[in-house]
Amino acid sequence: MRVRVGARTDVGVVRDQNEDGYLTEAPLFAVADGMGGHQGGEVASQVALETVAAMARDQGSDLDLDAAVRAANEAILTRASDDNALKGMGTTLTIVRDEGRRITIAHVGDSRAYLLRDDELRQLTEDHTLVHRMVTEGKLTEEEAKIHPHRSILTRALGVEPGVEVDVDAREVTVGDRFLLCSDGLTGMVEEPRIEEVLRTTPDPQQAADTLVEEANRAGGQDNITVVILDFVERDPEQPAAQETHPTERVIVGGRTARATERVEVGPIPEARARGGWKRWAVRGAVTLALALAAVLAVRAYLGTQWFVGIDDERVAIFNGIPTTVLGIELFALSEATDIPAGEARDAGIQWHGLDDGITASSEEEAREIVRQIEEDLARSP
Repeated sequence: MRVRVGARTDVGVVRDQNEDGYLTEAPLFAVADGMGGHQGGEVASQVALETVAAMARDQGSDLDLDAAVRAANEAILTRASDDNALKGMGTTLTIVRDEGRRITIAHVGDSRAYLLRDDELRQLTEDHTLVHRMVTEGKLTEEEAKIHPHRSILTRALGVEPGVEVDVDAREVTVGDRFLLCSDGLTGMVEEPRIEEVLRTTPDPQQAADTLVEEANRAGGQDNITVVILDFVERDPEQPAAQETHPTERVIVGGRTARATERVEVGPIPEARARGGWKRWAVRGAVTLALALAAVLAVRAYLGTQWFVGIDDERVAIFNGIPTTVLGIELFALSEATDIPAGEARDAGIQWHGLDDGITASSEEEAREIVRQIEEDLARSP
């Protein structure tokens, strides 16, 4: 068998920087979703992917994936200890290693690996998140988990503690298998039935990757989106094995979009359109102005209903709006500052490391509940 690969990462619609990254350097394929203020998330995902890739080049088939992920964890901690601006950074990491008739998966966090086999999509990894743990404990249903405001809070990630538990699993592979690796920017915006439909009906892996990213952006694009698709197909008997290795992209991290093809077709202006008079342009201008004003009012109304808990002057604070900046304009305003030091909140548990990016809430009361939970965790801390 050989592997055909499609991959793409995109900043999304809301965020102003891309902290995701991917690795496509056969036989390793991986996705990482970074977290942390400033450039921390981007650095964490890059360090993780580059550490694993370097170990694979050095050790070849002797590479122990569990050890490689643990080494990536230590590398992130070391990098953060050397730069105060990067403290608190971390990343998810989901890796697939092609071993011929078998693959091995190593996984930490909430990026996912799926298998499409016989037109049926199955999730192969377990989300290391607070809401998933609540589902397994019977405190939430699967449907409630999908809309829970804390669904992105991780219980396990790289770069948080010196020791990290890694999920490792091996699976047999057959011709026709299609694997999907993705960050939660895809699964948080596109329902699994639609993901399955795209994977079933789009034969080319790169086109399928592009389509999934575009679907996530059309649905709102609230997070960075990364997709890697692996198709296991028959080896061409007429082509030497050495020529069948898929060209690799190695490590791709950050940037607004990577491996996306944009085509703009420019042709002559139709004569009737070119002769349009000033009245037509005046009408168009008025319509455009009206639409722009309506859009501004709609955005302002939307932002007024959004809340998140983040950091202001190194203190935990409640904000109204969404945690992002567009064209230098902050789409949020400080609502209430607390006396909780941000550093102590981060140390109270991995679930609060998301404060640097903002932990979203469905209402002001929900935001206050998040603050109360932080206070409770701090009270229990030694």
